[in-house]
Amino acid sequence: MVFLRCSFVALAILATSSVADAQIYTWRDASGTLMMADTAPTDTTAELRTFKVARSTESIRVTKPISSAYRANYDDLIVKHAQANNLRPDLVRAVVQVESGFNPGAVSPKGAMGLMQLMPATASQLGVRAPFDPEENIRGGTNYLRQLLDRFAGNEELALAAYNAGPMAVDRYGAKVPPYQETRDYVRKVKTQTTVATTGQARRPIYYKWTETVDGRIVVRYSDTPPASGPYTVVDPSRY
Repeated sequence: MVFLRCSFVALAILATSSVADAQIYTWRDASGTLMMADTAPTDTTAELRTFKVARSTESIRVTKPISSAYRANYDDLIVKHAQANNLRPDLVRAVVQVESGFNPGAVSPKGAMGLMQLMPATASQLGVRAPFDPEENIRGGTNYLRQLLDRFAGNEELALAAYNAGPMAVDRYGAKVPPYQETRDYVRKVKTQTTVATTGQARRPIYYKWTETVDGRIVVRYSDTPPASGPYTVVDPSRY
């Protein structure tokens, strides 16, 4: 049995009509990953879908959707929110590329949404109400990436690992990239897009800005340390 495994899948089957049809079976495994095979599996209870393809078909393509047009459309937003959170725009571009292929409507098998693939709980914590809105998504994603970089002392590799697997997973393995194949592949893919720092980096003094509700009034707070919870933005004093 020949099978292919993929995630964030766009399936294109190339076929001709001159030769008898064969079957391709698709299903999702326990982790939600899309599986494909030329014979029906016997070790799954998942719902199967079948596709007819000609036996003379030369290839089956499994690709992650990528659009250069999308990239051009969202670069201004990436630069804007990268600067607001004291991030390298190239790092944010790389995360968006690997997360969604610049597809603002992307949804992962686990439910992550939009350009920077925010999970529902994370989006809620970041104050992102419209995760498929490009600006909302990039604002939230860059804010979260900044929080992770602060947590791991500017180590971009650990911040990326935490973005994929969660910060607790990085802590659990002694501040190292967790030994999950998905997470290691994720960090590797980002590294193909930009240079990733593996040690802390000094950066300019910054302050954190957020709002609180006090006696029914919205109060703006500033501090040199981030709040214990909730969304915030980063203010770079040198820009003022």
